Amino acid sequence: MRIAVGDVIPEATVYMMGESGPESKISTDLFAGRKVVLFALPGAFTPTCSAKHLPGFIDKASEFFEKGVDDVICLSVNDAWVMNAWGKAQGAEGKVTMVGDGNGELSRAMGFASDMSKSGFGERSIRYAMVVDNGVVTHLNVEAPRKFEVSDAETMLGLV
Repeated sequence: MRIAVGDVIPEATVYMMGESGPESKISTDLFAGRKVVLFALPGAFTPTCSAKHLPGFIDKASEFFEKGVDDVICLSVNDAWVMNAWGKAQGAEGKVTMVGDGNGELSRAMGFASDMSKSGFGERSIRYAMVVDNGVVTHLNVEAPRKFEVSDAETMLGLV
């Protein structure tokens, strides 16, 4: 079952790069007491994700913060090392928090995991974006397969 507006973000372990390497985080802690825009995508360093999705949120980060958003999080079924390298390559530091869902635990818990084995990707996340206020989903935009129309930064900026 997919998460929906009004639902609470499920508890799952995700990973972020710390000073000494990857650090595990509990998903619910990332959203507790904060307003967060979370966007997820199939993979780091992939064409649409690298050319449009992540760059849009990096470019609009200050506008999200001005509207009261505490954090903008990029989630992908990649490990923390890859997410960190991709964030550095894209200039995300201080703008977008790069979170690895390396085991797909959070993506599965929210109902957004997708078997992309036929494309050589294995299990990944579908593309979506949401606004989460103190752990509760207030807005959710899920893309149709192979589309990038409703989870972009500009659309999400209008929802916060």
